[in-house]
Amino acid sequence: MEAKAHLKYARISPRKVQIVCDLIRGKSVPQADAILRATPKAASELMIKLLNSAVANAENNHQMDPESLYVSATYANPGPIIKRMRPRAQGRAFRINKRTSHITVCVSER
Repeated sequence: MEAKAHLKYARISPRKVQIVCDLIRGKSVPQADAILRATPKAASELMIKLLNSAVANAENNHQMDPESLYVSATYANPGPIIKRMRPRAQGRAFRINKRTSHITVCVSER
């Protein structure tokens, strides 16, 4: 059995989140939590909350033992891109893409 937690429309690029996802994939929950707390990335704050939510889902919805949980899967998919314009010289405009992410954390029992 697997418990999941999703975060949709996070205002951070999926490329930046993927770096943090790779750090905790396959680790036990206490080890993953320690790694996230020591990682100086903007995505690690979001991932801590998401990991805690997945553990709570496993404990309350699936009656899993929180001591034996590990991060079975974690990934960040691109969400919709917010498009903005930046004024440039001679009346031109360049586009700025503000990317969003859909982040998922899955935990399972060992």
